[in-house]
Amino acid sequence: MSNLTLVLLAAGNSTRFEMEVKKQWLRIEDKPLWYYVAKNFEKTQKFSKIIIVASDDDINFMKNYASYHFVTGGTTRQQSLKNALSHVQSEYVLVSDIARACVSEELLNKIIDNHADADCVVPYLKATDTIVYDDTTIDRDKVKRLQTPQLSKTEVLQSALETDKEFTDESSAIVAHGGSRKFILGDEQAHKITYIEDLNKIPCLDAPSNDILSGNGFDVHAFDTKGEMWLGGVKIDSDFGFKAHSDGDVAIHSLIDALLGAAGMGDIGMMFPDNDDQYKGIDSKELLKRVVSKINNFGYVIVNVDLTIAAQKPRIGSYKDKMRETLSSVMQIEKSKINIKATTTEKLGFIGRAEGVGVWSNANLKYFNWKI
Repeated sequence: MSNLTLVLLAAGNSTRFEMEVKKQWLRIEDKPLWYYVAKNFEKTQKFSKIIIVASDDDINFMKNYASYHFVTGGTTRQQSLKNALSHVQSEYVLVSDIARACVSEELLNKIIDNHADADCVVPYLKATDTIVYDDTTIDRDKVKRLQTPQLSKTEVLQSALETDKEFTDESSAIVAHGGSRKFILGDEQAHKITYIEDLNKIPCLDAPSNDILSGNGFDVHAFDTKGEMWLGGVKIDSDFGFKAHSDGDVAIHSLIDALLGAAGMGDIGMMFPDNDDQYKGIDSKELLKRVVSKINNFGYVIVNVDLTIAAQKPRIGSYKDKMRETLSSVMQIEKSKINIKATTTEKLGFIGRAEGVGVWSNANLKYFNWKI
């Protein structure tokens, strides 16, 4: 249908999923779930436009994968949908959830084929178990389990959502507004991912790839006669500190760049600009904690990290083990996965002249394995 827009809702925070990784960033081979679902719909060539609704933070990273039309979501599913509908010009709109990962082309065709029969076409599943509502057994033959995607007349859906009442699906809003809906038999394979165990009910999803993603970081800071010296999250016994906007922990800054590089998320300056006063004097361990949380949310697991600290002074050999312990605690990975090396530059260059410290870092990530 040339007059059909697809809206995919992916702005949820996955609270019921109860995992650090957000379900829209689970990997199917090497593709995030949201991208896998969008590509499958795109392959059908039935849509004049594809809109992805997500949080601003997710959208910034999503744009690395594709050039769909991205829209910032709201605090509820309904508000997210309303935001998307303001970008829809087609006569009809198909709305689905990213968590509805395995919608067959057969089901999609059935929905589209019935588009002229009602204001909304909605797939449903029959109830097979005994149903009890408020301690009363009810006729299960009268119960329908509604699914997405649902196809609606755009203007009807827009009007139906102009209310403060919250609806959990499009057809319910349309019917409450006086519109009509047509039920068609849905598909058990189009199961929605709500909890982690739901993944075992969806055979169409392949396991994440075993790829190892590597990133490197490099940072330097000049010495300053003021302040304390922090390196690798540890306070160093020294008469001088570092010139920096934050606490100047050059080791953690280098490590952050390595982690962001492995995840393809830019660099520390993009995430924590040095002209932003909220980061002035901030503890770099807090910055690292935020970065680790972000990469975990987006479906990555830290495999190991390796840092090389080049300093003519101060001597840091006695601090290396404490640095490993500290970084292990901040990153929530085993101490054995963290390696720290110390070296000098044999009195060559600005490091050799004892003007500052340079740190090289490497980080390796893998995809969160939800198949285990």
